[in-house]
Amino acid sequence: MPPAAAAGAEDGKALVRKMLREVLVGREDPEWFFAMCVSALGHQETRSQFLSLIQPLSTANSSLHSTLTSIYREYFSKTEDDELELALALSLLEMKDHQLSTPSQDSPLQQPGDRPNQRRSVQLASVSQPQGSSHAQLADVVGRRENTKSSQGAPWVKSSQPQTTQETELQESAHVYKCNKETPGTCKAECVSRLSGSVSKQDTVEKGNQMMDEGELTESQKPKRSKNRRQRRKGAGQHVVGLPCSPSAQPPVLLWFRRDLRLCDNPALIGSLEVGAPVIPVFIWSPEEEEGPGITVAMGGACKYWLHQALSCFSLSLENIGSHLVFLKANRERSGVGSSVQTIKELVKETGARTVVANALYEPWLKERDDAVVSALQKDGVECKMFDSYCLRDPYSVSTEGVGLRGIGSVSHFMNCCSQNPGSALGAPLDPPVSLPAPSNWPQGVSLDILGLARMPRRKDGTTIDWAANIRKAWDFSEEGAHARLEAFLQDGVYRYEKESGRADAPNTSSLSPYLHFGQLSPRWLLWDAKEARCRPPKFQRKLAWRDLAYWQLTLFPDLPWESLRPPYKALRWSSDRGHLKAWQRGRTGYPLVDAAMRQLWLTGWMNNYMRHVVASFLIAYLHLPWQEGYRWFQDTLVDADVAIDAMMWQNGGMCGLDHWNFVMHPVDAAMTCDPCGTYVRKWCPELADLPDELIHKPWKCPASMLRRSGVVFGQTYPERVVTDLEERRTQSLQDVAVVRKKFGQYVDKRSGCDLVPLPQRLVSEALGLSHSDGGVVTTGKQFLLPVITRMEFKHQLEDPDADAASNPYNAVLKGYVSRKRDETIAFLNERDFTASVMYEGTQRRERLESDYRRMEGLPRPAAPRGRARRTPTAKDRFSVVPGGAVTSLR
Repeated sequence: MPPAAAAGAEDGKALVRKMLREVLVGREDPEWFFAMCVSALGHQETRSQFLSLIQPLSTANSSLHSTLTSIYREYFSKTEDDELELALALSLLEMKDHQLSTPSQDSPLQQPGDRPNQRRSVQLASVSQPQGSSHAQLADVVGRRENTKSSQGAPWVKSSQPQTTQETELQESAHVYKCNKETPGTCKAECVSRLSGSVSKQDTVEKGNQMMDEGELTESQKPKRSKNRRQRRKGAGQHVVGLPCSPSAQPPVLLWFRRDLRLCDNPALIGSLEVGAPVIPVFIWSPEEEEGPGITVAMGGACKYWLHQALSCFSLSLENIGSHLVFLKANRERSGVGSSVQTIKELVKETGARTVVANALYEPWLKERDDAVVSALQKDGVECKMFDSYCLRDPYSVSTEGVGLRGIGSVSHFMNCCSQNPGSALGAPLDPPVSLPAPSNWPQGVSLDILGLARMPRRKDGTTIDWAANIRKAWDFSEEGAHARLEAFLQDGVYRYEKESGRADAPNTSSLSPYLHFGQLSPRWLLWDAKEARCRPPKFQRKLAWRDLAYWQLTLFPDLPWESLRPPYKALRWSSDRGHLKAWQRGRTGYPLVDAAMRQLWLTGWMNNYMRHVVASFLIAYLHLPWQEGYRWFQDTLVDADVAIDAMMWQNGGMCGLDHWNFVMHPVDAAMTCDPCGTYVRKWCPELADLPDELIHKPWKCPASMLRRSGVVFGQTYPERVVTDLEERRTQSLQDVAVVRKKFGQYVDKRSGCDLVPLPQRLVSEALGLSHSDGGVVTTGKQFLLPVITRMEFKHQLEDPDADAASNPYNAVLKGYVSRKRDETIAFLNERDFTASVMYEGTQRRERLESDYRRMEGLPRPAAPRGRARRTPTAKDRFSVVPGGAVTSLR
């Protein structure tokens, strides 16, 4: 064979192997692949080499191998009439190429306004009409094919892989073989019509290839957003999955699932497909490794139950694409602790896998476990790949270089660090695969129930206590449920999120936190959708930055879940009243707003962020119980319990984190903001449902007759208040803080009055301009202290430790709205008539300047305006008074 011909044959084989990927991942069917071989290799080469090309599939995918073999034998057993019909169709291809290469400028078939690709379709369709076809039949054939292809993917599948011009032409001509099963007229119409589409799409294909070459898009390089969010990623960097070269029988890939139970936007899942071998999805449960060295309560009861349900749903999702999830329980070592390292090594030995793929976790103890797994596998010659997808930014890559340490702990400082030291481009979310190649032999696993994630306690009589019944009713544990909840939020709640996210009586929050925690929804997917929604509140997008900030703090301070960061506050005098703690946990404190939130938490495993602040403030500032008690209860009862987020927020609320809360939620007045009409309390505290709106949040002020009519009896139908004098309790809390800050004066900055926190070596190295690898230069025995954000009322209280809270000018207690209706009315009028507000501000400025001028010149005051002061229809206070003469009308 001449060298040029040999090179052409090799190119054809390479192209055929490349197209085999589409069949392996389920994007095309075997008949399409065989037709591609005929188009690329020719009739004789296909007859002689096709069976050798698909021979490796006999072990890797026996069902596909048998299907392709039967197609091969059926095709080459056809009669001469069939081959003549095929030759006629191929001749039409050549005719079409010749017509497109020399187009006529004065075609009578082109009507004004027709596009060039429409004209070509009409010309080519007219060629096949004498054979019995028509334009209606042509559209019907093409429509059936397109509808069949579009219905094969999952509901959330996005745009398909852009292809080269040569591949596109081969795909269109490949349908010649399929046409042999149709009538002759319909066959020719379909062949010609699809080939006309291949040329008319050439520009689109070239643009798609150009965008693929650009790689993943950065924030500044994102294309303009489409009005339809589901069409947003056309041409963005897509991943080609399947066999990279020849379809040889390769050892399987272990796909290790942890908190990434999803098909959409899963880098580890796509990475396992790119290896080009059968994939074995596994889940290994090791409760001791999840817990870590301290008291983290990383997997409480509610979290375990969610994980059980999520694993069950995800296993069904994998079965829908031809695979399934293998459950394993970590093998016990001599110490009695389950070891994932040992389990994976035994699994590698059993399956013969040479590659392990997983998404990284960022808890320090879990990262240490993963590092040990990678090291052990590398010693055995097994490749281990870790992908970053749990956070938008890998917390171990965040640096303070160029930003400094001032303001550390705040989300603004963290975002500045990320912008000054950018990591890899975020890129576009990844589409889910249509299928997973299955191995010939599956490893031996255990049933999901053996893991013991959803165990229910039993009474003495043997009956089961189903404490999770309400959680099952409140949530959809599947990945589809996560996408449905996101879509519902972007259609409705997002429009009220910016100003009304604190409302407990309305669904203004997304409720996506448990799906993010277990990886059923990736933060990148959520951010992408949020940025392309019609309403894009910055407050909602900043929540993802708060999430990444929490993991960054956990990497800096591994003992964050159990050890106070500010040394003086470790000596705070906390209460040891277990009765108060139990009343708080059960929602029986006597304060309706707190009780409603805690009952919602127990029944559904969730409450919104504002209510978490309310119950945390009550536990710490009014009950004087340590923040660790609240943290552990949240970790046990929240379905979205996250060690990093809960630890950071409870430390900040407990006055000992990097960022002090500059507010304290009042258990009564806060209801004016989050539940002004008592709807939330009536739902979760039905025994108070008959009380009026004005007194439902303070039932102790109701007259006895009203309580009698409502059926409320304190101590029986509703509990008495655990504490009565809230002001006194707040004063005692402030005085306790002042005492410890005065006692440990070495941890208080004399100049600014801020608390001083010992810095970890990593931050010290960055502050001194040292790289992470040179961190050993900073000696362990030398302590560096950094002033951190400190609440203003604490600084003032230090000057007079015995002063009460009411006399502190920086009192942090939020009283809530005095009149929410008043505020909404004024805001509506100001927004509706912007001209009136501008005139009002201008009049005020002119009056002030004129008054100052007259005072300096000694002139008398000007006469009062003729018009009278006006009020809004519902105004009852001085804030809504409009100066007379300033506004003539409010339209």
